[in-house]
Amino acid sequence: MEKVTLQPLNDGLVVERLKEDEVTASGIVLPESAKEKPQKGKVLAIGAGKLNNEGKRIPMTVKVGDTVLFTKYGPTEVKHEGKELLFLNESDVLAILG
Repeated sequence: MEKVTLQPLNDGLVVERLKEDEVTASGIVLPESAKEKPQKGKVLAIGAGKLNNEGKRIPMTVKVGDTVLFTKYGPTEVKHEGKELLFLNESDVLAILG
């Protein structure tokens, strides 16, 4: 895994979107225009956690290296050092995939 020079704040995550197969199970090759962007990615960096009402940090559930399933409209896409990365909050993560 490549080291990321971005450090998200609070409950933020930096995620790299995982590539999906371009061929369906029945062998049909999907053109670029017909594909939806995958909602799975690998966590590259995490913030320190959200602050609660008493000013204490709530630990992050997600860890660097986890593969996550995230909401379709939650992430913010950015280009950094030639890579397309996603910024999202931990609340945008639907599941950690095993």
